[in-house]
Amino acid sequence: MQEPKLELEDSASTRVNPFVKACIPFAVACGAGMVATVCIQPIDTVKVRMQLTDQSSGKASPWSIARTMVRRDGPLCLYQGLSAGLLRQLVYGTLRLGLFSTFEQRLERRSREEGTSVGFLARAAAGLGAGALAAFIGNPTEVALIRMQADGMRPIQERRNYSSAFNALWRIARHGGPLSLWNGATPTIVRAMSTNFGQLAFFSESKHQIQKHSQMSRQKRTALAAFIAGFAGAFISLPFDLVKTRLQNQSMAGSSSGLPMYSGTFDCFAKVVRKEGFLRFYRDFWPYFMRIAPHSTIALFLADWMNSLILGPR
Repeated sequence: MQEPKLELEDSASTRVNPFVKACIPFAVACGAGMVATVCIQPIDTVKVRMQLTDQSSGKASPWSIARTMVRRDGPLCLYQGLSAGLLRQLVYGTLRLGLFSTFEQRLERRSREEGTSVGFLARAAAGLGAGALAAFIGNPTEVALIRMQADGMRPIQERRNYSSAFNALWRIARHGGPLSLWNGATPTIVRAMSTNFGQLAFFSESKHQIQKHSQMSRQKRTALAAFIAGFAGAFISLPFDLVKTRLQNQSMAGSSSGLPMYSGTFDCFAKVVRKEGFLRFYRDFWPYFMRIAPHSTIALFLADWMNSLILGPR
């Protein structure tokens, strides 16, 4: 009698060393985030300039701001702060996608053991947790990025002319103390949680629902889910992103009294509403969406594709 065959059709994920397997989501997230950052850096720079322009100075379109920047400082100014953007992805982007992927894998493993399925609330909790942890650790890179992108708004003789992200981090900490690197940490964390809730939870759930109710190929399903996630993330997180940007750029926007313009998150929210109106939070929605959606689509698509290539489809 022929002996039964051993189970040789192990999935790709079972053939990977456990330590390497745990690191893969973070390495994938880092690579995908950096590619996406290089692609959308000009849009992000214009978005930051728009958010630092208040209502009283007149409404400028993204195109007029971009034209002014290029005319004044040349095309490369659109990539101002790229080193900080890449450093931010190395820290924040790696952690948020890596942690979310790790949390989601554990939720799926537990649901298989219990004979249940992962619901939207569980995915949302994974996104919120990953966003909060990543944002707190990566806040110094956010501060450096905002300062570098906004430096071109100053008169030439007053610019700080940071040579790199590390130079910006060192000078900010030297002049304002180490804790100044955590300026705007509260709205940064809230923004990250709302972004991750909108992006990662909606991406995972959308992909699941599209697979359940359509016959789309894996690539089309992933691309559509990433686009939906980009829109949800932009809409939910934009108010927090504006407040974060204003707070992290305060050293350049102080009042004549020498005191900071905003004393904190709630004070910034209140002053923006009082002086510029509630709709100011969504005035820059399309530039923000054009920054979030491509980044979301590129990063999530690449991360999903690389994870499935290395670990096998989930």
